[in-house]
Amino acid sequence: QVQLVESGGGLVQAGGSLRLSCASSGRTFSTNRMAWFRQSPGKKREFVATISWTGGYTQYADSVKGRFAISRDKDKNTMYLQMNSLKPEDTAVYFCAATSRVSASLIEVGYDYWGQGTQVTVSS
Repeated sequence: QVQLVESGGGLVQAGGSLRLSCASSGRTFSTNRMAWFRQSPGKKREFVATISWTGGYTQYADSVKGRFAISRDKDKNTMYLQMNSLKPEDTAVYFCAATSRVSASLIEVGYDYWGQGTQVTVSS
């Protein structure tokens, strides 16, 4: 119904920046609310940031607040995550998620569609 594809991950040094993209296709009407999650090996998937349909409302995890910026371009069906001042603790697979629901959610079960993930590795 909805396909999500992340890109932009890679290996960077601490203090560097990366910009992740999430391209959506299919029933984009089902992407009212979108979010980024991340997961490290052996750990559960954790919330990073979420954005509303228009992009007018955003929310961030405390661990990334002030360093990351989420945005979306509805015309291009693409969501972005600008990551600055990266730390080794940011190393994880980053996942794009979406839901047809309007309400914000900070937990994994609040989203219906997921991308395959893109690896971000930050060296010290």
